[in-house]
Amino acid sequence: MFGISREINKSRAWNKLNKYARKMQKVEMADMFAHDKKRVSRFSLDLDNMHLDYSKNLIDSKAMLYLLALANKADLKNKIEQMFNGAKINSTEKRAVLHTALRNRDNHPIYVDGQDVMPEINRVLGKIKDFSEAVRLGTFTGHTGKKLTNIVNIGIGGSDLGPKMAVEALRRYHLKDMNFYFISNIDGTACAEVLNKLDPETTLFIVCSKTFTTVETLTNAKTCRKWLIDSLGEPAVAKHFVAVSTNAAEVEKFGINVDNMFEFWDFVGGRYSMWSAIGLIIAIAAGYDNFEKMLDGAHAMDEHFRYADLASNMPVILALLSIWYVNFFGIRNHVIVPYDQYLSLLPAYLQQLVMESNGKSVDMNNNFITYQTSPVIFGGAGTDVQHSFFQLLHQGTSFVPCDFIIPAISHNEIGNHHEILLANILAQSEALMKGKTTAQAAEELKAKGLSSKEIADLKRYKTFKGNRPSNTIIFKKIDAYALGELVALYEHKTFVEGVIWNINSFDQMGVELGKQLALKILPELQGEANPEAHDASTNSLIALIKNLRK
Repeated sequence: MFGISREINKSRAWNKLNKYARKMQKVEMADMFAHDKKRVSRFSLDLDNMHLDYSKNLIDSKAMLYLLALANKADLKNKIEQMFNGAKINSTEKRAVLHTALRNRDNHPIYVDGQDVMPEINRVLGKIKDFSEAVRLGTFTGHTGKKLTNIVNIGIGGSDLGPKMAVEALRRYHLKDMNFYFISNIDGTACAEVLNKLDPETTLFIVCSKTFTTVETLTNAKTCRKWLIDSLGEPAVAKHFVAVSTNAAEVEKFGINVDNMFEFWDFVGGRYSMWSAIGLIIAIAAGYDNFEKMLDGAHAMDEHFRYADLASNMPVILALLSIWYVNFFGIRNHVIVPYDQYLSLLPAYLQQLVMESNGKSVDMNNNFITYQTSPVIFGGAGTDVQHSFFQLLHQGTSFVPCDFIIPAISHNEIGNHHEILLANILAQSEALMKGKTTAQAAEELKAKGLSSKEIADLKRYKTFKGNRPSNTIIFKKIDAYALGELVALYEHKTFVEGVIWNINSFDQMGVELGKQLALKILPELQGEANPEAHDASTNSLIALIKNLRK
């Protein structure tokens, strides 16, 4: 069984960490740097052109040893092998978890139920290559023979967030004559605002739904289909719609040529699917060569994760630090700040990856959990967010661990923009760690010529406690390979957290209840059914909305 036999928080390793955390809560990071000249090298890791500095954390060598002991207690190494070997570690849905097979660049056999999945993966990759190149070159054209220059991805959740993030991250590689759009929200405004920008003759829709029954996706797809037919007629559907799905019958019924249906598999979870045919729009946007480089980067991280010692394993280290703060410091939040405009959608993508994966309260042994699991993830692009939630990071009542991400070289080296950006990210991590004492604040105010009374009144407001942890991830440049490494890093970090918390990171049953209730409420709003017995608030709101819509 994938789970562990007893609650991890009852283990000796957990108890040791509990005691040691109380000691470390009294330690100043600045003092640890002062007393250990090798701290940075001891708490830094490198892979290719990627550098992780985790020295600005409330840890020392003993804390890391205790955390690694916890990982060993959870049998982490064996669990990693089970995932890579196709074991059905998604226990509630009885599925293998093999997004790693999608970027298995060594092409060694990987078996699920005795069947090597690599031939099918390679077949679909070949299909993605041929189609994406045909669209980019203009050899696959629309109904009237024009090049398809407006590409619209229709999906939701993992069929939207991952591809959208990657298309934006790789914007530097887009063809100048092509535009890319995403429709996910069931709100008609989302659909209307995209369609208002498009020319039917030059628009290609990619409908992403494994079952081809997802309510939001199919509702949006049908609206787009009607928009196209109203302009070009029903025969145009076959030249302006393709599908990423496994339901050939429904795809054909919609009017899509099944030759233009791109398959993916049950062992690929939605939030891990950008590496599959769900990434078709990435290949069209950035070119198939860059899509392959993204797979190459992810594979490099896969190999590192699978074979590196736990003590020098980037995803493992980041996961252990997260567990350290969540379970032993009582911290409930974690912030991701990429200092790269192309990565501006990364925090939103990671919200789904982390919180949908690990926002669980039942363990693998079917027991309710008595310890904290996933933190709340938030973030945004620096330097914008320095003027929003950074006030809380620096002077809030509790600390929030932060991941800073930046390339050393920008795709757009304009004047001194990037040096200023680099200076900001380095300054923020230093400021969070060092802070500013009341005495330093007083000296600063004195130097400005303020009176003693003014200094006394203001110095506390200018004080920063510091001692606030952060990780810094630096790439040489954010190209497709680096993007693959970065996303895979967080995928595996999330997996490690799930292993240690003894939860299934690969189902998402918490998504279902609201959708089920929405299907009951919909006919009540439309007047096609008598209202069911909801709570008083919901019944009142249904009546109010129906009245307002008269």
